[in-house]
Amino acid sequence: MFYKDERLALFIDGSNLYAAAKALGFDIDYKLLRQEFMRRGKLLRAFYYTALLENDDYSPIRPLVDWLHYNGFTMVTKPAKEYTDSQGRRKVKGNMDIELTVDAMELAPRVDHIVLFSGDGDFRPLVESLQRQGVRVSVVSTIRSQPPMIADELRRQADNFIELDELREVIGRPPREPRIEREEIAVEAK
Repeated sequence: MFYKDERLALFIDGSNLYAAAKALGFDIDYKLLRQEFMRRGKLLRAFYYTALLENDDYSPIRPLVDWLHYNGFTMVTKPAKEYTDSQGRRKVKGNMDIELTVDAMELAPRVDHIVLFSGDGDFRPLVESLQRQGVRVSVVSTIRSQPPMIADELRRQADNFIELDELREVIGRPPREPRIEREEIAVEAK
């Protein structure tokens, strides 16, 4: 539940939201997401948190990060750590929980409602603390994926759980045609 006059802030755990949307089979249109929550209340800030690989010449997330930065989102990034696991596989680690938590605690006195886009159960103590300060907290994730992308304890702690799949029509981007089909269509048109 949202009130038109309440001050809102969005906190987006980028990798968690991406994984949830991917599990549901759609891409998020961040312009539509921002517009949707501007419609629901007085949007003060929209934070987006992600770790970036610094040694890659081209990161697939870089265009999104740049677009978000130029379109009203407060970007919070840090270098991802790369390591090799015990089976010799290359792994990337880039946890942004502390940064998100600190920013939410600092902004809490200035907002009425925080919308957290994450299913990470590590955020349950943050939600509880924000609630003690009088801030309402909505959590956006999904229980419709297999397995569910939200920790049960986080969903239970939130004032409001918003099923990401129910936002698909509002914030989803139309699926792109596979490249092969576009090329076949172009050949057929000649």
